[in-house]
Amino acid sequence: MSKYLSRVYTFLVFLFLYAPIAVLIFFSFNNSRYRGQWDGFSLRWYKELLDDRIIVQAFYNTITIAILTTIVATVLGTIAAIGLSNIKGVKKKVIMNLNYMPVVSPDILIGISLMILFIFSNIRLGYVSLLLAHITFCTPYVILSVLPKITQLNKYLFEAALDLGATPWQAIRKVILPQIMPGIFTGGLLAFTLSLDDFVVSFFTTGSGINTLPIAIYSMAKRGINPKINAVSTILFVVVLVLLIIVNKRTNTEKKEEGVN
Repeated sequence: MSKYLSRVYTFLVFLFLYAPIAVLIFFSFNNSRYRGQWDGFSLRWYKELLDDRIIVQAFYNTITIAILTTIVATVLGTIAAIGLSNIKGVKKKVIMNLNYMPVVSPDILIGISLMILFIFSNIRLGYVSLLLAHITFCTPYVILSVLPKITQLNKYLFEAALDLGATPWQAIRKVILPQIMPGIFTGGLLAFTLSLDDFVVSFFTTGSGINTLPIAIYSMAKRGINPKINAVSTILFVVVLVLLIIVNKRTNTEKKEEGVN
C-alpha cells in the first residue's frame, strides 16, 4: 500500500511540474492564435518563426555563443582540473571553494557582478561581453565534471608514460586525455546546455541589438500573447531535454563501467 501511495505521489509531483510544459507544447501546434481555442493541428507558428528575423538572429546568437562557450569553457575547465589534481592540502580546498561560488551563487548576483565588471573595465556590453559571461559561469561546471575522472586515475600513470619516452605533452594528449574524455564530454554538454537556456546572466551582460532566444522569448511575452512563443519555447525545451538525456545516459554508462571494473 505504501509503495502504491508513493508512486501516486510521485506521479502527481511530476504532473504538477510538467503539465504547464505539456500544455505549451500542445498549443504550439494549434492553428488558432488563442490559447483557449483549438482550431486544428498546424505547423503555422513554426513556419512563421523562420520569417521572424528577430527570432532567427536570436537563434543564431544563442547557438554561436553556446558553441564558443562550450569550446573555451571545456578547454579551460580541463586544464584547470588537471592543474587542481596536482595541488594538495589547504590550497586545493580554497581553490575548490572558489570554484563552487559561481555554481551555488544566484544567477542574478553573477549577472549584476559581471555587468559591473564589464562597465568598470570599459568592455562594451554586447556579443563579446555575453560570450565572456557565459564562459565564466560554465567553466566551473566543466571543472567539477572532469576533476573526478582525474582523481580516479592511477597517480603513477603520467610518470609511467614519461619513463617510457613520452614527452609531457604526449603523455597528456595520448594517455591522460583519453582516460578522462567521458568527464570532458559530460562537462562540454553541460556547458552547452547551461549557455543555451541561460536568461538572467545574459539579460544583464548583453547590449542593445544582441538577443538570445531566452531574452527574445521574454521580450515577446511582455508584448502580449503570441503563439510563436509556444513554438520557440518548445524547440528550446526539446533541445535542452535531448542534451540532458545524452548527459544522463552517458553518466549511467560510466557508472556501470566503473561497477564492472
